[in-house]
Amino acid sequence: MSRAGRPVSRAERVAGAVDARLPLLQGGALLRKAFPEHWSFMLGEIALYSLLVLVLTGVWLTFFFQPEMTEVVYNGSYVPLRGVLVSAAFDSTLDISFDVRGGLLIRQIHHWAALVFVAAIGLHMLRIFFTGAFRRPREVNWVIGLTLFVLALAEGFAGYSLPDDLLSGTGLRIAQGIMTSLPVVGTYVAFFVFGGPYPGHDIITRLYPLHILLLPGAILALVTVHLMLVFHLKHTQWRGPGHTNRNVVGKPLFPQFTALSTGLSLTVGGVLTLMSGVAQINPVWTYGPYRPDVDSTGSQPDWYVGFLEGALRLVPPWETNFAGHTLMWNVLLPAVVLPALLFGVLYAYPFVEQRLTGEWYREQHLCDRPRERPVRTGLGVAGTVFYVVLLVAGANDVIAQSFRVSVDALTWILRIALVVAPVVGFLVTRWLCRALTEAERERLAEGVPTGDIKQNVAGGYETDHEPVEEFRPGAPRRVLTGGRTGTPSRRPREPEPPSR
Repeated sequence: MSRAGRPVSRAERVAGAVDARLPLLQGGALLRKAFPEHWSFMLGEIALYSLLVLVLTGVWLTFFFQPEMTEVVYNGSYVPLRGVLVSAAFDSTLDISFDVRGGLLIRQIHHWAALVFVAAIGLHMLRIFFTGAFRRPREVNWVIGLTLFVLALAEGFAGYSLPDDLLSGTGLRIAQGIMTSLPVVGTYVAFFVFGGPYPGHDIITRLYPLHILLLPGAILALVTVHLMLVFHLKHTQWRGPGHTNRNVVGKPLFPQFTALSTGLSLTVGGVLTLMSGVAQINPVWTYGPYRPDVDSTGSQPDWYVGFLEGALRLVPPWETNFAGHTLMWNVLLPAVVLPALLFGVLYAYPFVEQRLTGEWYREQHLCDRPRERPVRTGLGVAGTVFYVVLLVAGANDVIAQSFRVSVDALTWILRIALVVAPVVGFLVTRWLCRALTEAERERLAEGVPTGDIKQNVAGGYETDHEPVEEFRPGAPRRVLTGGRTGTPSRRPREPEPPSR
């Protein structure tokens, strides 16, 4: 029995036993920490468990992969390539795929996990953006999450390049072209990275420690800091009965949320394994080893760098000669300037928005619904449309061949769409958000139609209504007030002491 005279639950007894051995848990408060139950909050966990799969499969692959560019004659099980001169990296990749028991399955699990990892981070960042979960006091966590996304892109590209096949070699050739486009220092940077004139003999050897040590170490360190901040700052949640800025309503960490999270981790691992068993990915043996004098049409990178490929294809062949130097704008603008501007805007957005809206002075722990912030939602949709256009442009040759249209015509269509489509997306989204908010205001004020028709005093007929009883997560439960968007006016307030 507890001091209050009520029975002590098994969870409380376990929490007390753990706290007695680990006093850092602060009276079992950590084990009782609440987590919201909405599905959108699980996107970050999918990224976390995909990273766990990546680490486990990556460690296994290191025992068999040879990160060397020394030329050897392939003599493995894949008959079409027997007797072909290949690099040691490509030779070991084929051995893993055909001669190591379970090697191909592990390779494909690793590759699929990498794609899901980047996708889950991207979706998680979109959820945070559209719900305003980046506001005070979580700006640092937004910066950490965005940095994790950048590191995941670099990690994926490094791993994608290690097999030294024709497809990944083409990607490295593009990377070398991007390096040489840098004014003045470009050729020196490329020479240093590749260890000599392209293709050099050191690029795979240098990418390998970057892929298995430096980038994973940075990612794991940032994930640790990110999770620590999530625990310290508490989780955001949707508005609802009993939900305030000073509490979190949901399942306790132990045992309910722990069981749910464990089930999700097993599901992620199982789905990745199933995908790897039935869906082939990155069949390097069909591409063959990389040769600088061989190129292939229809080559497509992994989806997360497809937007860079599309940007390179859309910018016209502009060049400028200045002081004896050639500036290749058709490479510098899409591959260096554009990504720098894109991520610079994303890093600065939480700080700029809070300054403009006056929310800098108060902590925000309740999520916004996208329709309540039409400008922010419109900007998010515009950025997404911009990215999708670039992604489609990265496959313009494949699309043109599949639909039998001119590549030049399709390229010009995509160039126009890159400018026009984001603006249209912003305007349509802003209008839709305001229309949805207005319809919701009317629904709350008038109620839900029952289907019964009544005659009023004037002799006319009208539909009977009943009060609204079903609400979606975060939906208001009273008539909205304020401006056209239905959100109350927000003014700068004096700083409040943090809640405990």
